[in-house]
Amino acid sequence: MSAPGSSMAVQEPGGARLVLALALAGLLSGLIIIAIFEATLPTITANKAAELRAAVFKVLPGVSRLQPLRYEGGRLIAAPGRATDDQTIYGGYDREQHFIGYAIPAAGPGFQDTIQLLYGYLPGERTIVGMQILDSRETPGLGDKIYKDAAFVANFDRLAVDPTVVAMKKGHKSAPNEIDAITGATISSKAVVRIINEARERWEGRLPPPGSEPALTEVEGSEGKE
Repeated sequence: MSAPGSSMAVQEPGGARLVLALALAGLLSGLIIIAIFEATLPTITANKAAELRAAVFKVLPGVSRLQPLRYEGGRLIAAPGRATDDQTIYGGYDREQHFIGYAIPAAGPGFQDTIQLLYGYLPGERTIVGMQILDSRETPGLGDKIYKDAAFVANFDRLAVDPTVVAMKKGHKSAPNEIDAITGATISSKAVVRIINEARERWEGRLPPPGSEPALTEVEGSEGKE
């Protein structure tokens, strides 16, 4: 037994024990993160699907029903219930099941990060009739105006696509294929235009001639609100 006032040396844990403790803590943290991710993934996926669905109805005025369309085997086919990917766009139809137009997802680099958007396209008129930003991390107060500035978004409500969509300095647009860029956010504005032009070029040869679009396949939940 130690005498009063004497000090006893405290043995520190060895390096191997510290490494093992850290490894176990890291493993436990990883398992917790994975469990949380798996638990919330269905909700996140459902929310994104709902947001995309709402955006389709916004970029295609007059649409009551929609269905995914997939480019497969050299042609565009109805693909209800199929997983969506970069080969998938959306067809919009009215209550009488007449085809109205396409809602086409597209993505590309912006000023800060990738911009994901959706635009509505009427092939018979060769006109874009709406645009919605789905995801963007552009500079707050500047680049984020690509979805916060109603005047900029309105540029795409009736926009000709021939020969190509062009971003002009604000106040200088004079042709039906031109849009007004956002002052102070020219790079982000031009990024939106570039993304749309690249998507159009990609899909131009994939879309069937007007009047021969895929018919609506009745699927549960295809009904929307006008």
